[in-house]
Formats: sequence, C-alpha cells, structure tokens
Amino acid sequence: MSGFFLPATLEQVQAASDIVDVIGSYVNLKRNGANFVALCPFHNEKSPSFNVSPTVQRYHCFGCHKGGNVFTFVKDYENIPFPDAVRRLAERASIRLEVDNNPATQISRGIKDSLLLIHEQITQRWQNCLAGDAAGEPARVYLKQRGVSKEAIELFRLGFAPEVWDDTVNWSKSKGHDIGLMEQSGLILKRDGGGYYDRFRGRLIFPICDEQGRVIGFSGRVLQSDVKTAKYVNSPETPIFTKGKVFFGLDKSKRPLLSEKSAVVCEGQLDLIRCFISGVQNIVAPQGTALTADHARILKRYVDEVVLCFDSDNAGQNAAIRSLDSLLASGLAIRVAKVPEPHDPDSFIKNFGADAFKEIIRKAPGFFDYYLNHLCQVNDLKSDKGRLAVLEGMGEAVHKTGNVVLIDTYAQKTALRLAVEPESVRAEFRKAARMKKPSPTFGGNEASAEEVSDEKSMEPESAPEVRPSPLEVWLLKLVLIQAESVPYIRTYLDKGWIENELVKDILAKWQELHQENPEPRLSELESMCDSPMARSLITEVTVEDRPVPNAMQQLADLIRRLRDLSIDRRFNMLRHRISQPDLTASEMAEISHLLKELPLSKRAPLTPLENIPEEPF
Repeated sequence: MSGFFLPATLEQVQAASDIVDVIGSYVNLKRNGANFVALCPFHNEKSPSFNVSPTVQRYHCFGCHKGGNVFTFVKDYENIPFPDAVRRLAERASIRLEVDNNPATQISRGIKDSLLLIHEQITQRWQNCLAGDAAGEPARVYLKQRGVSKEAIELFRLGFAPEVWDDTVNWSKSKGHDIGLMEQSGLILKRDGGGYYDRFRGRLIFPICDEQGRVIGFSGRVLQSDVKTAKYVNSPETPIFTKGKVFFGLDKSKRPLLSEKSAVVCEGQLDLIRCFISGVQNIVAPQGTALTADHARILKRYVDEVVLCFDSDNAGQNAAIRSLDSLLASGLAIRVAKVPEPHDPDSFIKNFGADAFKEIIRKAPGFFDYYLNHLCQVNDLKSDKGRLAVLEGMGEAVHKTGNVVLIDTYAQKTALRLAVEPESVRAEFRKAARMKKPSPTFGGNEASAEEVSDEKSMEPESAPEVRPSPLEVWLLKLVLIQAESVPYIRTYLDKGWIENELVKDILAKWQELHQENPEPRLSELESMCDSPMARSLITEVTVEDRPVPNAMQQLADLIRRLRDLSIDRRFNMLRHRISQPDLTASEMAEISHLLKELPLSKRAPLTPLENIPEEPF
C-alpha cells in the first residue's frame, strides 16, 4: 500500500497534512460538533453525509461508504495512484521525499524514470517531424484526407517516424542514451548480424499515455492500405507498459468518464480521436488486446456502465462477446452499440455527424438484448439447428451473470422469440449452464491462443466482498475505540459467531497489533488490510470520536446477541436436516435432542471460552 516510500517519510507527510485543511481545499467543509461535514464529492447527494474527523485524521461518507486518511482522499479524488498522492501532499508540505534505499527498488525506479524520459523525448521528435519536416509530408496528407484536425493532432500529440532504418538509433546516440536501455524501451531491435534498427519506420505515431498523461508506449500505423505489412506496429511490453492494463485516451477522458458514469469502448485510435473531438469524450480504447480483467477493474474505478462500440464486422462483434466475462466480473452494466455496416465510428461521424452517433450510443440495447437479436438474425429459426444454437448461446451467456432474475427474464424473452413455452427454455438454459464450452463467437471461428489466454484472465479472481450486518459493524466500533475490549473479546467471543470474513480478519489483525503494542495506531491496522472495504469499515467506525456510553456493557450484550444468532442459525440448519429422508435412526435421535437443547442454551449467561486461543482468530 505504501509503495516504495519509507514508513518514516509517510508519517512525516501525513503529520504535515492536516486532513481538514487538505479536504477543505477541495470541498466546502462546515463544522458539525467535533467533526466537519460536506456534500460527498464521490457521489450525488442533497444532504451532507460526508464526515471529516480532525481528531483521528480520517474521513468517511455514510452514504457511499468511501473513507480513509489524507492519502486515500487525494488518491481517490484526483484518481491517481497512491505514490502520486504522496508526492502531491509532500510537495504541498514542502517535504523532500526519501524512498526505500533497497538497491533493487532504486534500480527499478531509475530504469522506469529513464524510460519515461526517452519516451517523452522521442514523442517530441516525432511531433516535430509531423509538424514541419519534409519527411512528414505523407503523414500530413494522410491526416488531411482522414479529416483529422490540427486541434486533434496537437491534443493527442500525433507524430511521424521517418522511413529510415536507423533514425531512432542515431538519435539515441546523439542524446547519450544507453543502447541497452533503448532496446529495453522497445524503440529499437537488435539485428541478427549485429547492430540495431528502428522498430517504428514510415508510420503515423500515436503516443500511448498512462492515466497521468506520461507517454509509456506507441502505436504506429502504415499510411498505405495496399502494403504487405502489419497495419499497426505496437510497443512491446516494457517495465512501464503492459498492454492489458492500458487504455488509449484514458488520460484525457477520465474526467468525462467520472461525470457520465458511463464509458464508450471503441477499437481504434482514430475512432477514439474522432469521437473525442466530436463531443463524445467519455471514451477509451484497449491497446492492441481484448478487454482484460485489469481493463475492467480500471473502468470500474470511473464508471458503472460500459457501452461497447466495436467494428460491425465479425471480428469486432466477437471482441464484444469476449468482453462479457471480465466486465461482468467487475460488476459493470453492459450495453452494445452497433454502427451500421460498413462504417466504424470514425467514418460514421464523418458521414452522418456527431449527433447521429450520440443517438446510437443513447439507444444502445443491453448486452443480452443485443446478443439475442444477433443470434436470431444469424440462425435459421425455422430449423432445429438454428433454434438450438439460439438456446445454447443465450443459456451460456446469461448464466455467466449468476443473476436468477436476469436468467429468468431472458428465458422468457428467448421463449417469445422462438414461440415456445418459457419453462422449456428455462430447462434448456439449466442444461447449458452445466455444459462447459468455449465462449460463443459470431463468425464461427475458433478463438486464437492469445484470445483464449485473454478469456482465462477475465475469470473472477475471488468471491465479491459482502458488507457485514449492523451488529457486526457495531462490534468493530466497540472493539476499535475501546482498548480494554481486546482481551475481553479474546476471552468471550467465539469467532464462529461472526459471519462476515472481513470482520473476522480485522479483529484478528487488531489483536495481533495489541500483542506487539498495547496502544497500536489505526493507521497500522489499515496498512495491514488489502481489502478496500475493510479499510472503509475501519474508517467508518472510527471517524466519529464521541464516547460510547457503557461501552463494555454494550460489548457484552452484543457478543451475547451474536452467540444467540449463531444458535438460531444452527437450529434452523438442524431443523432442515431432520426433514431429509436419508437420516439413520441414531442421527434422527441426536438431532432431535439438539433441537430441544439449543433454545435452552440461549438462556445461559456469557462464560469464558473453554479454549481461549493463544493466537488471534
């Protein structure tokens, strides 16, 4: 969480950055008792639920549950990585940052800084070549023919790499750049017989930027459509560029994305540039790869909905269906906008205008409505084969949502299109869910090895985190604000009584810290928690520093309630079990005895656990 900064440096920056002053420079804070309140900057609301505590130096919104310390606020508000938030606060406080003196860390940081410098310098060189050099004339003619404005060229920093085998090689020597580092940058390649040659030659250059606007890679496009070479050449993966984690244009579209809460995803750089200049600015494009799980997680930071707007050919539509898994896993709503053939977004806007394109985006159907329509168009619904293809395709797709309401909705819609009973379709959908097949495609072609790899990366990595019950949230509050509660819960609280795994994990870490230090800091607890929801819970229960009356008595009562709820859960489970036909006579007798004893055990007072754990649970 702290990146490569020394802990002492982070503490110094945090101590010099009063959270009320920092947040007050972004939003209008008003005092409310010991705390300050404001309208939350992270979601729309009419009455303030955003609280800032000067005492514990934390903030929390009781509406959207965002919270944390001063670093978290700057990171989330500015939508920048944690290290950049630290740097901004350090600069604000006039503190010189010291980083981890681990040699490997320093070498890695030095390589990345050098690669960023090289990419920035070569971007400027290629920009100048496009703007005024004689060698850039073919690219200037091409862009004029494509209707790319000067404003767009300057905004996206387009350039041209001369049609010379060693232009970049010689340039790097004149700048004194290490030849090995140039090779690592991907800008040059080693010849089999010795020496080096340029990767990008005679191509229109699109700089690829990270979310902060720093150039980290390039995509080069040929200018002639009839040459026997790859249409695009892209930077290889380097220490600063991973194609599955980068969107072209995100550095410019992140504010519109946050404002619209919706992202249009297109395929090409020229498509994106045309859309952006035409007013559709909440738009991004993956960089030479199918949408990955990392792409989906990045989008989820900005938006709630994705509108896929890929090319109308089979390849573009197959890309849309392959995007389903990763987008669903991130909880994003999905719609699909289809530009009429033979157009792509660039040519459609040129021919019909931006308003017509915006209308296509506005009316884009939900993914499953779009997919059902497409399956019905490409399959013969009068034949058994065609009807089965529709059933299998829809059954496999909707079951990926895991949402029984959606599954039933599209079972009914599919039944209506096929003129059959909904229950028959539901039965076929259940069969499709049990059959393991590769993701469906529109053109009937098998996925490539790279595509299969991308699909595997789209699978959800873990079960979604669940917010704890109000009782367990209150338990966290009592334990985190009351020092004497730690030995008490160790003696009286059975971890089996707690349902939420996040609560178990936070309490275990808090006990661990107490074993090392009788007065641990909440910042230490936060740093031990990888889960954003866990850190949000810690902030939520500690942001209000008002004393809780009779806290230890409340804790005892709460633990007893958790115990009783656990007994109720076990009772209900046994009552269900006793109704099963496979029980033996002895099992039936044992369960009957427990069903009589369990309600009585709720009358017993709390007693110390028989086996008090030596280690935190």
